Amino acid sequence: MVDIARSEFILGGQKSGKSRRAELLARHWLDASMAHRAVLIATGQAWDDEMRERIARHQRDRVVRVPGMVTVEEPLALAEVLQKHSSLHTLVVVDCLTLWLTNLLMPAQGEPVEAQAPTMALCRAIEQAQGPVVLVSNEIGLGVIPLGREVRAFVDALGILNQSVAGVCARVTLMAAGLPLSLKDSA
Repeated sequence: MVDIARSEFILGGQKSGKSRRAELLARHWLDASMAHRAVLIATGQAWDDEMRERIARHQRDRVVRVPGMVTVEEPLALAEVLQKHSSLHTLVVVDCLTLWLTNLLMPAQGEPVEAQAPTMALCRAIEQAQGPVVLVSNEIGLGVIPLGREVRAFVDALGILNQSVAGVCARVTLMAAGLPLSLKDSA
């Protein structure tokens, strides 16, 4: 039996198993009761062929791994959509915060948005969620200091976002090689 926390924040590198863990939690939630629902809030946008194929692959895989989970695409208004779908019997998965932050800071169209207010709104939505919430984000600050002012600024912004979300979540899990490492568990 998998223990579902009120809120779990899953961090890790690319292909570390973050989304798989979120899907596993959703699957166990759905299997626990016929009254349970699961909603995935997908933040990625298909701006090129590679990303379109990546999104399509994730969609195909999710149908097999978590049948019954509903997908809602929302690249920007994350706090509002989380509040809208949160209910006592609904587990909400947000995948992923890295792409959400990219959408805010480096939009394909329009002006960048300062991330502080949306981050605070997201943290409030997590704290006020009626049902369990699982959030996925990349940990990209473990390597060498990147070249380029914009890349360093993004790494800093994601680190601040990750710290803020980790601060309000009951459980924080670091994924490496498909294995979970508990960083925080007050669930």
